[in-house]
Amino acid sequence: MKTVLWQRVVVLLALSASIAGAQTNPDGTADTGDAHAGQKLVNLESPQVVAKRLQWWSEARFGMFIHWGLYAQDGCFWRGKDGGSEHMMLKLEIPIAEYAKIANDFNPVKFQADEWVRTAQDAGMKYLILTAKHHDGFAMFDSPSDAYNIVKRTPFQRDPVKELAEACRRRGLKFGVYYSLGRDWHDPDVPTERKADGVRRSNTWDFPEEDKKDFAKYFARKVKPQVLELLTQYGPLAVLWFDTPEKISPAQSRELLALIHRLQPDCIVNARVGNRLGDYTVEEQAIPANGNPLPWESCMTLNRHWGFKKNDLEWKPAAELIRNLVDIASKGGNFLLNVGPTGEGVIPPPSVERLREVGQWMKVNREAIYGTTASPFKKFTWGRCTKKMTADGVTLYLHVFDWPKDGKLLVPGLVDTVESAALLAGNPDRHLETISTLAGTTVLVPEAAPDKISSTLVIKIKGPLTHPK
Repeated sequence: MKTVLWQRVVVLLALSASIAGAQTNPDGTADTGDAHAGQKLVNLESPQVVAKRLQWWSEARFGMFIHWGLYAQDGCFWRGKDGGSEHMMLKLEIPIAEYAKIANDFNPVKFQADEWVRTAQDAGMKYLILTAKHHDGFAMFDSPSDAYNIVKRTPFQRDPVKELAEACRRRGLKFGVYYSLGRDWHDPDVPTERKADGVRRSNTWDFPEEDKKDFAKYFARKVKPQVLELLTQYGPLAVLWFDTPEKISPAQSRELLALIHRLQPDCIVNARVGNRLGDYTVEEQAIPANGNPLPWESCMTLNRHWGFKKNDLEWKPAAELIRNLVDIASKGGNFLLNVGPTGEGVIPPPSVERLREVGQWMKVNREAIYGTTASPFKKFTWGRCTKKMTADGVTLYLHVFDWPKDGKLLVPGLVDTVESAALLAGNPDRHLETISTLAGTTVLVPEAAPDKISSTLVIKIKGPLTHPK
C-alpha cells in the first residue's frame, strides 16, 4: 500500500512540474492556460471519460454565447463617457462605489428567456452559454455567498441563469455558464499579470497595492462558493466556460475540476480553467488556419464587441457567419457565436436578423454540420469539406462557396470510387455524374448554385477513404 501511495505522489509531483515548466508566453508573461500554441492539454482522467463527456458537444458544432451585465445598461457608456467595451469599468477606472450604482437602474423588464432560447434554436444552435459573472464581479444570478448580484442589488430581482436554464431544458438545448476566473474588479484580492503593453487588468484604482493581493483568499471567498452555487442551484450544467485564469495555481485549477466533476461528472470545462487542464481549447475571434488536433472552439462576436455597445453598427453579414461556421466545422471545431443583449434585456434586432438567416441555411444544410468531423483534404480553393463515417463507408459534404462557372467541380485528392453524388438542397435523389482522373474526382454540377452563400454536395464512398495526398 505504501508503495502504491508513493507512486501516486511521484505522478502528481511530475504532473505539477510539467505544468509549471510550460507556463511562459512568447512575451515573457506567465501562461496559466489562456493560450496553448498547439501544446497538449493535461488530462487528469482517461481519454475515454473525456471523449464521452464531449460527445454531444462534438456533435453540436454550433452554440450561442451571451455577454450580458451592468455594462449593457447604457451600451458601454458611463455618465456620457465611452467605456469602449464591456471592460468599461477598467478603461474608465470607475470606482466600485460608483459602478455599483448602475445596478440601481438595471431593470431589464423586456428579458424573456424563452425568446432568447428560441432565437438560438431557430439559428440552428445546440447549446447556450451565459455570462454568470464577468470581470466587473457582478453576478447575474442569485448568489447567496455574495450580495453583489442581480437579484439582491437591482429592481429586476429575477435570476436570468435560472430562467434560461429552465427555458433551455424546455426546448432541448444544452445550457452552460461563463465565469470570469482570474479577473474580478469588485474584489480586493485579485492581482493580474502585467501584459506586454505594461498594463495590468486588475482594479488598481480602488486597490492599488498589487503585492498585497492574495488570490487564494479570493479563490476561497468567492470563486469556490459561486461555482458551487452554479453547480447546485440550476440543475445539470452542460458547460462551465471559464475565462482569464491569470494567477490561478495548478493546485487551484485541479481543485475546481474536482469540485465540478464530483457534483456534475458530465459538465464540460474549457481550458481556461487554467494550467493546461480542461476538456477543450478556445480560440477567440479567430479560426486557426489548420484547425487543432485537440477539441477546440472558436468564440466570435456578431459585430466588434461582446457586450452591447450602442454605437457599434458593424454587423457581420450572414454570409460571413455561415462561411465561418462551415470553415470551423471543416477543421473539427465548434462555433460559439456571441450576442450582446441591451440593458432592457433585448437581443439587438440586427443580431436576430442575421441569426435568422443563418437558421434558414441550417434548415437545409444541418446534416452537413451536425455530427461531422474535420475534412480529410487540404483546404479547397472553392470551399470546404466536412465528413461523416457510416456503417459501410464515408460521406463527404462539399461546401461550395464559389460555384464553378463551367459546371465542373474538381475535388483534388479524391481518388476513391464514388458510389453517389447529389445536391443536399432541392432533389437529393437526382444523382450527379462524376469523372475520376489522376487529379481527383470531378463532379458535374448544375449551371446555377442552389445557394449563393454555400451550396452542399453529398458524396458517398463505400469502404474506407484513401488518405488524400
